[in-house]
Amino acid sequence: MINIMLLCFFLIIPLSVCAKIDLVTLPERDTVQLTIYNSADLTLVRDSRQLTLRKGVNRLQFSWANTLIDPTSLELMPMKQADKIHITDLAYPPRVKNLGVWTIQSEMSGKVPVEITYLTSGLSWRAFYLGILDKAETTMRLEAYVRVTNRSGEDYENAQTRLIVGTIHLLDRIAALARRQYPYGRPGKWVGDRNEPVSDALKMEEEGKHMKRMVMNAGAVVPSKPKAITKEGLSEYFLYTIEGTETIPTGWSKRLPSLVKDNVPVVNLYKYEQERFGKSVVRFLSFKNNKQHHLGETPIPGGTLRAFRQTGGKAGGALTYEGQSAFKYIPVNEDVELNLGVVANIIVEPKVMNFKTDNFRFDKNRNISGWDEIRAVKIEIKNTRSLPVKIEVTRNIPVTAWEIKRIGDCGDYEKVDLDTIKFTLTLDAQSKKEFRYELTTRHGTRAE
Repeated sequence: MINIMLLCFFLIIPLSVCAKIDLVTLPERDTVQLTIYNSADLTLVRDSRQLTLRKGVNRLQFSWANTLIDPTSLELMPMKQADKIHITDLAYPPRVKNLGVWTIQSEMSGKVPVEITYLTSGLSWRAFYLGILDKAETTMRLEAYVRVTNRSGEDYENAQTRLIVGTIHLLDRIAALARRQYPYGRPGKWVGDRNEPVSDALKMEEEGKHMKRMVMNAGAVVPSKPKAITKEGLSEYFLYTIEGTETIPTGWSKRLPSLVKDNVPVVNLYKYEQERFGKSVVRFLSFKNNKQHHLGETPIPGGTLRAFRQTGGKAGGALTYEGQSAFKYIPVNEDVELNLGVVANIIVEPKVMNFKTDNFRFDKNRNISGWDEIRAVKIEIKNTRSLPVKIEVTRNIPVTAWEIKRIGDCGDYEKVDLDTIKFTLTLDAQSKKEFRYELTTRHGTRAE
């Protein structure tokens, strides 16, 4: 736990000086704000309190024992009367672990609101989603949640939580800085990691200060409704502010609601590709993060979506589990395709009905130097579901010289690339289809 208390001056200054310096005690926090940068294991803490000062020199002790606070990032700022209050220095007493002392020169007496800010490690968040499909599987209710986990060593009571989406390029190792016995080392002797040169330590310190300035520039967002989400764009990052406050003790996790959207249009697509999925059919669920899909206001943080389907007569009735998929950060106007896994109720069976070789070529020694292979292929598809389905059948061709002859209704045909073709078909509920094609592949000198 962080301890802010009276400083025992007889440990560090002569008794004759003690009588001339006022001791400062801080009351409980008024507010605390957490800005969590998940990609860098970094959190900015902004802690406001009412500080009682007396005219003259005041000293304030700050301890970060048993926490993951970066002591090199500590700052104290008066929020009022700033022209009459001067923070002259922050000292780290010798032979004392996890302790800093601010010297405050005040031209007034009385209460002054101050803000203590610092960087810490050990706080993280993770997004996860619940997708409830309607009976026809054409729309989805999307519910988003954020789980905040606190392993920082410090309890945060009634904290406003802000989440940063995006990747930060950070050289600091905040947890390592927090565990250093002396934040700035001893004169003439390096007391940090023996394998860590002094220049790296200074670089870490400067990077920490730079990151803190960048994070603080995000600005505060005032909450209005509990557990709603305020979102702001910040260059390549995105800031999510969860309105209201939560108490998050160290060692605990809290689940916070983030987003609820009804009637999000979705597309169910089944895929068969033997080289990727073997002989199985895999189900994909896709939607787009845009206004037409009742989304598109902000990027969607990466996470895991669990999909269910309504089977009862009314919304919120019986649900069946359809699968789950992890996905990455989804920018505005971008599509997301979720792999819900292998299904057993859609069956695809390719069969080679005939095979022959033809169009032989010979070299000067009368050896075969080129030939064609001709395959007659039948694809059978069975839909045992009580809903119509759309399916893609992808076939990979082992050579680059080939031609295909389609026979009958093959659905929508597409040449994907040099050696890949795709057939897209729609099947009615509890139905089956088959289509055929003849594939000619050229080998040896025939490929020329």
